Amino acid sequence: MTLARLDNEVFFKKAFTDRIVFKAFVKDIIGIEVEPDKIETEKAFQPKLGNINFNSVHFGYDIFAEDSKKRIVVEIQKVEYDHNFDRFLHYHLQAITEQQRSSDDYSVEKTVYTIVMMTAPYKINEKTREFYRDEVLISSLNPKNLKVIERKIFNHELIYLNPNYKGEDTPQNYRDWLDLVYESIHNPENPNLNFQNAGVKRATEIVSYENISPEEWEEAKIEVGRRKVIKLSIEEREMEIAKNAISKGFDNETIADITGLSVEQIQQLRTDLR
Repeated sequence: MTLARLDNEVFFKKAFTDRIVFKAFVKDIIGIEVEPDKIETEKAFQPKLGNINFNSVHFGYDIFAEDSKKRIVVEIQKVEYDHNFDRFLHYHLQAITEQQRSSDDYSVEKTVYTIVMMTAPYKINEKTREFYRDEVLISSLNPKNLKVIERKIFNHELIYLNPNYKGEDTPQNYRDWLDLVYESIHNPENPNLNFQNAGVKRATEIVSYENISPEEWEEAKIEVGRRKVIKLSIEEREMEIAKNAISKGFDNETIADITGLSVEQIQQLRTDLR
């Protein structure tokens, strides 16, 4: 069995929009059973809220589903080139506040869970200058009192998953899905996965080479080209940051941490600037 890479949006959506895979993934990551009315891709709220436009057409979620019976909204985002935590906080809050359009008061009836799957290592945080190496990060909107006791008022959760930082204490329910994404990228021909997990097993069958159509391969190639254009744009921005850091006297290693560029790239940039 050879797996298609799950850092490609085409294959990621093919796997995770499958009803069995989606439900198993949500159960393992969030711990709840869901029965979504439908599972959508590129879901957008119209008219959009706010002035942030995250793609060329509209504000959209990679995968979006609502469980009307339990009043739960679940979003999944896959990204490999943009590690801006603010971006996904906006996605998360958008799904919460949009519900008030149809409400006579400030109530938010559906609990919102946003799952962000990162497929590349984090870069240094531009605000805090910290470098995160966490496989799982969970953010809750619930308030805490002065004794740091959490009060479960809202229950919305924003969950970041990044398989590039394998933690010894990561529970198996997370591990199975983190390994699925990581192995599809780094070991697609001989993936080391927990096939006892029925959801993971089905996902591997869906994105195995023999189950990818010629049309899907073509679409995936277009997606790779689109990512290259975006990557070039980001590298141009990183080069500008590096030039500024060089002018301020930062050393190559520090600039590499800040920008994600290699030390060799930075040294060449120093030479060109001279």
